Amino acid sequence: MYVSARSDYALRAMLAVAASGGGGESGELVKAASLAEVQDIPLSFLQGILLDLRRAGLLHSHRGADGGYALTRPTDEITVGDVLRAVGGSLTTVRGLPAERAGYHGVAAGLTDVWLAVHGAIATVVDSTSLADLLTHAPTTS
Repeated sequence: MYVSARSDYALRAMLAVAASGGGGESGELVKAASLAEVQDIPLSFLQGILLDLRRAGLLHSHRGADGGYALTRPTDEITVGDVLRAVGGSLTTVRGLPAERAGYHGVAAGLTDVWLAVHGAIATVVDSTSLADLLTHAPTTS
């Protein structure tokens, strides 16, 4: 598994929204510029990530002076896997293809099973770790 800057930024942005009171549909709205500044993410890059997260149904947004972003569900219902898939597609790739599409023959035929096992192990970890789990390990700031 390769964790791209895009995936890392997406998770950091989601955690920042959640920590800022943007958890659930009635949460406080967080501005993209604020997220970019707090998490040290280039704003233009972050805007594309936020769009992907909104399209995936993980964030909702409101326009205007009082606009911003909030989570669509509580933090215990959004997993790391949800976020990673929203911005990166498949969790595991082999030569740029999802692990299940990697095809081999001859002596290398067993590699498909290895890549699928790796994919399964990664999915188990990221799909069982929620934003709430990560926030409970985060230090509080005053």
